[in-house]
Amino acid sequence: MADQQKPGSGDPNQGEGNRDAARRYNADAQAFAKDKDQVKDAAAAAQKAVEGKEGKTLTEAEKHGLAKGRH
Repeated sequence: MADQQKPGSGDPNQGEGNRDAARRYNADAQAFAKDKDQVKDAAAAAQKAVEGKEGKTLTEAEKHGLAKGRH
């Protein structure tokens, strides 16, 4: 069996539960949420997509995601 390296051992591949990636994601998500202009632009783009030709597909995807037992 191959030896598995422990997290923080210098191995860049942390596998599941990558704490470095989680920290970066959280920092970026917080920065995005604090930027009201960026949030406003993203909301407008989402509204345009839902009201445009992607609307039907997006609505179906939302229903699928909200359904119980999504198998």
